[in-house]
Amino acid sequence: MELETWLGARGGIAHRSDVLEAGFTRYRIDAARAADRVRIVRRQWLYTRSCDPSLLAAATAGARLTCVSEAQRRGLWTIPDGRTHLAVAKNAVIGADPARRLHWGAGPMPTGPRQLSEPVGNVLAHIADCQPFESAVVVFDSALRSTALTHAEISRYRTRSPAFRLLVDATSMLSDSGIESLPKVRLKRIGVEMDQQVVIDGHPVDGRIGRRLLIQVDGYGPHSGAERRRRDLRQDARLTLMGFTVLRFDYTQVMFDWPFVEATILAAMAQGLHL
Repeated sequence: MELETWLGARGGIAHRSDVLEAGFTRYRIDAARAADRVRIVRRQWLYTRSCDPSLLAAATAGARLTCVSEAQRRGLWTIPDGRTHLAVAKNAVIGADPARRLHWGAGPMPTGPRQLSEPVGNVLAHIADCQPFESAVVVFDSALRSTALTHAEISRYRTRSPAFRLLVDATSMLSDSGIESLPKVRLKRIGVEMDQQVVIDGHPVDGRIGRRLLIQVDGYGPHSGAERRRRDLRQDARLTLMGFTVLRFDYTQVMFDWPFVEATILAAMAQGLHL
């Protein structure tokens, strides 16, 4: 196997020690570098031109990718803040950069010098102390649904962070995506409780307030197709005929026009449509 192919299966970058242990000789490494098929950063990290840029940024800084940057790389639902988040050692010397957010504290999971990204447990710990509460909740919810982590496991993590404990209490596996987590968090802040994934007429609804006010949220993914849209409308019609009030909002409204969403829900409650 070519060194470039081997590196490509690992995000395009790997520690020199891992490369040597995989059976590549120093001669093959030097030959790949001489042909400019493989490059080196900080003397220990070999990478290709197709290297994941976020991992290369971590290697260049002598750090590990973490927080929302690593969560996004793992495919978790995030609300990015436009910065690269890096975990660094307590004694690290690294220059200030407004495009970076440095995390100096260690997470609950041990890490080693050959890692360029934090394990998901540490990612959540850093998110808890870095991101706004609602932004953090969506990542916690997504992590429980998308990884091998369980609620029981993260509740036992050894951390002194009060924010982490609050997020564990607020996290569930009931949201299919972050766009469904946000309404629950935002409504609870104003004293409105919303039950999630309640099954009515044989189908789960995203949220129910009281007995008869149903909240449906359309994300980009499963609701984007025309056939799925028609199925949603048929379900809304059935629920309406059963005596429920259905309020359906889309991704843009939840993310960028929340005052409208909140005002609409509160107006419906003022009319007793949830009773």
